[in-house]
Amino acid sequence: MSVWIQAQQLQGEALRQMQSLYGQHFPIEVRHYLSQWIETQAWDSIDLENPQDEFRAQRLLETLIQEIQKKADHLMGEDVFVLKLKLGNYATQLKNTYDRCPLELVRSIKHILYHEQRLIREATNPSSPVGLLDSMSQKHLQINQTFEELRLMTQDTENELRKLQHTQEYFIIQYQESLRIQAQIAQLAQLSPQDQNRILREQSLQQKRTSVESWLQREAQTLQQYRLDLAEKHQKTLQLLRKLQTIILDDELIQWKRRQQLAGNGGQSEGSLDVLQSWCEKLAETIWQNRQQIRRAEHQRQQLPIPGPVEELLTELNATITDVISALVTSTFIIEKQPPQVLKTQTKFAATVRLLVGGKLNVHMNPPQVKATIISEQQAKALLKNENTRNDSSGEILNNCCVMEYHQATGTLSANFRNMSLKRIKRSDRRGAESVTEEKFTILFESQFSVGGNELVFQVKTLSLPVVVIVHGSQDNNATATVLWDNAFAEPGRVPFVVPDKVLWPQLCEALNMKFKAEVQSNRGLSEENLVFLAQKAFSSSATHADDYSNMTISWSQFNRESLPGRNFTFWQWFDGVMELTKKHLKPHWNDGAILGFVNKQQAQDMLLSKPNGTFLLRFSDSEIGGITIAWVADNPNKAGERMVWNLMPYTTKDFSIRSLADRISDLNHLLYLYPDRPKDDVFSKYYTPPLSAAKAIDGYVKPQIKQVVPEFATASSDATSTSSTYMEQASSPAVCHPPQYPLYPQNPDSMLDPDGDFDLDDTMDVARHVEELLRRPIDNQWLPHQPT
Repeated sequence: MSVWIQAQQLQGEALRQMQSLYGQHFPIEVRHYLSQWIETQAWDSIDLENPQDEFRAQRLLETLIQEIQKKADHLMGEDVFVLKLKLGNYATQLKNTYDRCPLELVRSIKHILYHEQRLIREATNPSSPVGLLDSMSQKHLQINQTFEELRLMTQDTENELRKLQHTQEYFIIQYQESLRIQAQIAQLAQLSPQDQNRILREQSLQQKRTSVESWLQREAQTLQQYRLDLAEKHQKTLQLLRKLQTIILDDELIQWKRRQQLAGNGGQSEGSLDVLQSWCEKLAETIWQNRQQIRRAEHQRQQLPIPGPVEELLTELNATITDVISALVTSTFIIEKQPPQVLKTQTKFAATVRLLVGGKLNVHMNPPQVKATIISEQQAKALLKNENTRNDSSGEILNNCCVMEYHQATGTLSANFRNMSLKRIKRSDRRGAESVTEEKFTILFESQFSVGGNELVFQVKTLSLPVVVIVHGSQDNNATATVLWDNAFAEPGRVPFVVPDKVLWPQLCEALNMKFKAEVQSNRGLSEENLVFLAQKAFSSSATHADDYSNMTISWSQFNRESLPGRNFTFWQWFDGVMELTKKHLKPHWNDGAILGFVNKQQAQDMLLSKPNGTFLLRFSDSEIGGITIAWVADNPNKAGERMVWNLMPYTTKDFSIRSLADRISDLNHLLYLYPDRPKDDVFSKYYTPPLSAAKAIDGYVKPQIKQVVPEFATASSDATSTSSTYMEQASSPAVCHPPQYPLYPQNPDSMLDPDGDFDLDDTMDVARHVEELLRRPIDNQWLPHQPT
């Protein structure tokens, strides 16, 4: 069922909200008659911040106008004349509105579709019984109910204020009447005391004056009570306003910022700001209405001063409402799109800041400019303490000023920094073992807003999530570790940028799983067995149950400062290498479940020895960053009737850039079953590169093909000898590692391999030098295939 059909079934408040999505920026008639076309377009594939997508947006605008005109032309019947005219006018209107800014059309339609789907989802929540809402919807309902209560309270004080105004105006009229009577009495005093007219007139005026003054005294008390009652009502309104503002700013907005921070680690998207903006705009509207009412009440008091406590109350109310609106404006100046948290110098980057109340307070009438500055952790601390930082910065950012723009269609006020670049960075003195990739900076965005025609001026500032500045790509790995730890374990309201030095292992597991799924772009995360393997590696432990690690803590040093035992890399560096390899070359196989991955050699041996010969599995190398190896079970050529597990030298990104994993597995005929018992072709054949047909020589040349060969397992019937194609063997055949009693490799002290047959990265000699040295040595007969005895 289409979204539009479901939207038409909404009722009550949901229907009203849906209708409010439409207007001159996008007429509801266009949505109705072009619903199918609108819902089949790839609006989400267009990046609103990418100017290169403007051409695609322009094409969509042109097609939309054509579709509207086509629909108008095909309408038939006597009653459609006016509708045809309307549709024609809408086509012209949309062209005039969006022709110069087609991306705004995309923004508007995405905004409409998102909210339609949200309203439908809330109205037809299948997980909740009828009449019950989930906790989030319940909370949103409470917020909306509070807004309705505030609306009624504000309307009540508005009515009371008008009533007070009318009462005061009548009081002033009567007061003027009292003055007029006194003037008349004064005039009569100039006549002779024996004048009979004076006597009669004076008696009448004195009675009238007494009556009026008595009424004025009573009415003055009534006015004073009205003013007190109104001030007390405003106090209650402000109390409820503050309570609601705290919920929205300190709960909902902080939660959104936390989701934004976790999204930096691969968590779910922080979600749209539209709901938050609608709440903040309602707050701004309500606060401003009450502020105007308090100012009118103060003006009335000045017009007619009556001694009493009202003056002090109004002063207090005025100060309170100013504090409330100040907190709203400064808190809703936020970073919608964070700058990259690993920031490389001399590299272009982008960010977007947004003021959630900009439209309602007419800030855009005098568009403010926003400035971006990079500051250190210490400068950020000083800033939050309101200490004078003397406009210090820790570097120079190019293109760091941007004017906020108001988007009429969506009602958003934002500044899009598209072409910033960090020209230079000034580092502080590091503490202890801290490296440059552990030093945190932040981007400070600051501006000045005037509200109510310069009536109120606010200095606003907001800090980005911590960023780590690098100057070379080789630093990216360690910088990412710093960002991951900060994003995962930062607490709301912390002092910049304090994080715990130790965390519980399950907490880190959650962060690693989130990061792995995001980087690999897979729904298959890390299983409990995978996490146990990681715990064994991180803690150098042999415990095999997840519960054994549930109360253990891991420190930052264990995570990415201290090398793993016997290795020259840290736990994070190894894990990051696995993610990179899987993301670039192994994603489909990981998603298929073909890669066990997180298995050590002993586990692989135990698993394979219970399976038939030719059974193999894929596991990540323990000894090499970003390596994966194939382990398989086969006969021991030295002992009849005995079987053993063989391990192929790990593949890396470099190997897979030459030939894919699936093709390499296809090349090795001795690999038959993927553990536990799946025929390898059933798993990998869909990824095999189609074989080249017997190509004729072109210009006298025959095109070669690359094929992987393991000499120890090559057979006379292998493809290498049974096909007419020419195969070009790689520079070095894949090495096989196995127990020492069958030494394929010379037992020399500077071998590339560790005793288990994997690369030993502790050896500092470059691999290329090893190869060069081996090529200069005489051929050892141990390298030759063993002859049967």
